[in-house]
Amino acid sequence: MALIQSTGWRDQSFGLGPMNEPSPSPQADAPAHDRSTINRLLAFFAIVYVAEGLGQVGGLIAQPLSYFLKQEHGWTPSEISAYLTVFNFPWIIKPVYGIFSDFVPLFGYRRKGYLIAANIVAVVAFLCVTQLHSPNHLVWALEFTAYAMAISSTVCGAVLVENGQKLGESGHFVNQQWLWFNVAAMASALGGGALTNWLPSTSALHTAAAIVAVAPLMVMLGAIFLIPEQRARIDLPALRLSFRSLLAAFKKRELWIVGMFLFLYNFSPGLSTPLYFTMTDSLKFSQGYIGILGSISSAGWVVGALLYRRLFGDLPSKRLLQLSIVLGTFTTAAYLLLVNEASAAILSFCGGFAAMLATVATITLAADYSPQRAEGFSFALMMSIMNLASSAADNVGSFLFEHGFNNKLAPLILVSAGTTAFALVLIPLLHLGDKPQGQPAGAATQGQAVQPGA
Repeated sequence: MALIQSTGWRDQSFGLGPMNEPSPSPQADAPAHDRSTINRLLAFFAIVYVAEGLGQVGGLIAQPLSYFLKQEHGWTPSEISAYLTVFNFPWIIKPVYGIFSDFVPLFGYRRKGYLIAANIVAVVAFLCVTQLHSPNHLVWALEFTAYAMAISSTVCGAVLVENGQKLGESGHFVNQQWLWFNVAAMASALGGGALTNWLPSTSALHTAAAIVAVAPLMVMLGAIFLIPEQRARIDLPALRLSFRSLLAAFKKRELWIVGMFLFLYNFSPGLSTPLYFTMTDSLKFSQGYIGILGSISSAGWVVGALLYRRLFGDLPSKRLLQLSIVLGTFTTAAYLLLVNEASAAILSFCGGFAAMLATVATITLAADYSPQRAEGFSFALMMSIMNLASSAADNVGSFLFEHGFNNKLAPLILVSAGTTAFALVLIPLLHLGDKPQGQPAGAATQGQAVQPGA
């Protein structure tokens, strides 16, 4: 999938009953204690992903930063893509943070301590950005924000996997995360476009950073009051058991097959930066309208998330992957019809809807294959593979646009759509059968259905 996207990563069934029966509402059947836990976790995931939607380098600061580099310093698409790639590295090494969170408690907690520490760093780094003017200096402050957000995202993913598998709520939690991420992304796109349109480029960048500095404070409060976590210490027998789970994850053939699929699925030459230059230089869209298009794309995500349970929640994992690839291929190819502001709005909305399906399908697949006692590492490994592929794809797309296709968007669109379609031939390698969305990978082979609240 190679549409306008932020870089950084979903099943949404609300209960996994027998295959021939409708899935019940988990909150209706779960014990009162589980319902309370689920509701607190839903609130926590909403807070974390609102903060990520605002605070990632692809959030509120994204358009002001690209405009600053283009206008103030005259950078080309390849130069901007290369600059932004630096901020993907913290997301690529997410398994490192997962190992520490799984094995080494911080301030007495495996999850809360890391969330609080990472978001303190994020606040300080964003405040530093407000005082900097040189790209060479900005890169260091923004890199600290990227590390902080990546650590926070990794630990949040571990919370999702361990509680989602225990409560049978992985899909519900994933949908909650990405619903609120895209609500925040809508606000970020509108806000970033407005700041870029109304303020000088440097002022727009500094104002965006000041606003975003508030977001990590919300995550700290959520970590303190909403995560159901007991205090922990380094327990050597438990550490050995967790380490064995980690080694088992490395030896799990299915995990590597899933990782290979996720890489190839996400490695599609990116349109994001070339599309921004085409809209700015060729189509003469205003910076404000480009921001609105980002918001429209996020609206597509939100509508998809709201309709997901009704339309796609009962689909097996295999069918969901196939549908997401077909929709992704067609929506990417449809950018050949980009000629004016109206067509851009329609394409952005449809692209957002298709990207939501792809996100749900791939992230839920990663969560389902994450073994217990190594949740943070395994899930972070899958996310890192996706981030690495997306980062490489954006650089390849910008390089092809500038050096291979002479700044022509149409050939890049065709290449991107073709590589997305290629992922269809890889699905049989996963041997998914009729596995329901959200069912841990081992449950199907053991003949055990995952029930809500179990």
